[in-house]
Amino acid sequence: MTQLAELYENTMPFSLLQDKERNALFEQAEIEEFLENEYIVSAEEKDEDAHVHYFVSGVAKDIIYQANGKQVAVRYDYPGDFAGLLTLVANGDMQIAVQAAEKAKSIVFPKASFQQAMQQNAQFSQAILERVSQMMKSLYEEVKYKTSDLSDQTEPALYKKRVSSFMERPTFIHPDESVYAAAELLQTAETEGVAVSANKQDIEGMIGYRQIFDALKEGRLDAPAEQIMNKDYYFVQEHDFIYDALSFLKHHPAAVIPVLHGSRAVGFIRQSSFLSVSNSVYFELTYRIANADSIETLASLSPVHNRQFQLFIQQLIDERMYGYDIVELISSYNDRMHRQIIELSEREMVQEGYGRPKINYCFIVMGSEGRKEQGFSTDQDNGIILADYDELNYKEEIETYFERLTEKINTKLDACGFPLCTGGIMAKEKKWRHSLSQWSHTIDQWLRNLDAQEVRDFTIFIDFRPVYGDFDLAHKLREKLTHAMQHAPKLQPMLIRDTLQIRVPLQAFGRISTSSKEKHLNLKQSAMMQIVNAVRIYAVGYGIENVHTVRRLRSLLDNNYMSKSDSEMAIQALHELLLFRLKLNLQQLDAGEPLTTQISVKELDKVEKQTLKNALAAAKGMQQGLELRQNRNKVNG
Repeated sequence: MTQLAELYENTMPFSLLQDKERNALFEQAEIEEFLENEYIVSAEEKDEDAHVHYFVSGVAKDIIYQANGKQVAVRYDYPGDFAGLLTLVANGDMQIAVQAAEKAKSIVFPKASFQQAMQQNAQFSQAILERVSQMMKSLYEEVKYKTSDLSDQTEPALYKKRVSSFMERPTFIHPDESVYAAAELLQTAETEGVAVSANKQDIEGMIGYRQIFDALKEGRLDAPAEQIMNKDYYFVQEHDFIYDALSFLKHHPAAVIPVLHGSRAVGFIRQSSFLSVSNSVYFELTYRIANADSIETLASLSPVHNRQFQLFIQQLIDERMYGYDIVELISSYNDRMHRQIIELSEREMVQEGYGRPKINYCFIVMGSEGRKEQGFSTDQDNGIILADYDELNYKEEIETYFERLTEKINTKLDACGFPLCTGGIMAKEKKWRHSLSQWSHTIDQWLRNLDAQEVRDFTIFIDFRPVYGDFDLAHKLREKLTHAMQHAPKLQPMLIRDTLQIRVPLQAFGRISTSSKEKHLNLKQSAMMQIVNAVRIYAVGYGIENVHTVRRLRSLLDNNYMSKSDSEMAIQALHELLLFRLKLNLQQLDAGEPLTTQISVKELDKVEKQTLKNALAAAKGMQQGLELRQNRNKVNG
């Protein structure tokens, strides 16, 4: 008997094996050590390379890769736990990685030898499969909990739409009818699921193609429907907002969702239910983004290049959707572009022999995209957060990898209508590519030595938001930044001085001051940024972490840091100014002109001019509030 086999002969589940079986299993095993943030099991691990790990010491975390580019740490593994068990049953649809959360040591078994031990010993196999079942249940609950916040996934166009507007008539089958009858009903009704109900009102369970296939494999087509139905089904109420159902369907595209009125079934929702809605254009385009396999294809789908998308935005304007909701939708669309570009860049790295990333990372966007206030075309403002890697013995390899990866990402973004930042605020630049610890140190240095030249870069950085990768890295950095800014007494006065350098061009009696004979006004510099900057300054001072300007305003109101009238006036002004910019950019795109934020005041009609004056007055009011705060600080200082 090998030394390892003897060491674990009384440890479950290895104690269930016969001496010969245990010895054969451990003969193939090796002990490996892993440093913090090192991958133990890679999401891209090929079947022939798969291993099962039994943890001897340390802690590891299980990470699920979602379709939206987000990585979620869903559970932790401790000594006595297994990693890699899911490869024994996974069908390839689920991407799971295991990463060392601290220094860890494991016994590593080849997948083949582990499967052989399971085939030879029924008790050992049952014990392992029970662990797999518990793990799957744990993963499901954690994913459900950690993805329950839809704020990053939902599209503003659907905020006010209800399930009842899209639901279809339900299809029922009696619980005593056979599985074969259910299969026929699925086919004749041309649906993906039927409800099992004795009275065509109260649902006992759901049957879809998955249940039919399982019954077919088990030879149970004659069994009653109630024996194979799924009792743990997802449902919505008819008055729920539609984005709840859409979010579920995004991850379960073959599902049919029962719609209830109280406890009574009144309809179904499925993917095809949305084919008639006006924003099916949006879903079609986002589907094409997710399936694009070249930069040329992605570039054709970019907001600045895609006529279909531009007409869709014009439709939203005509439907009187709020300007800040429209730009949030554009930003969400651009997020999808970013994610696909990053995916393509990673694939290129593999093709060129660099492989997959050896550590976790998070790609962040800043500035207007960070706030989800992006128009049709703005310069790139982005960076990257790397998991700490100083302790790893392939540090230089990691740095080279991400230097090349970020160069690819920024170049591809430029090709897709997101111009390179003239100020160099991009992930390919060393200043904007750091590990989490390095970012933390950089923030401390920034706040100690902030000068007029650096303050604008820091202002852009404040509004960062994760779009791809390990979002936990961004959340940790946000916590650090929020705490550090609240304890930096020189920060707010410097931010105020910077934003007051550009005055809102509204003179006495509401006269708009323009910068040229053509009477042009820069919407961004002269108005929008004055509101955005003022709201950011208040949010920083009160420790509000949200970076979205309207949500910051609502948080300030909810916490009694701002009056209702001031908050509503700023939100309305932002809505109007963003609409002006959207309409201007659509006109410029139609005419084949460069995109700017320079609006011609003399071409506005009377109503538009008054609307602009009201928005400028709100921006000026925000500036005056900052001046009062600055003067109070001088007196108190």
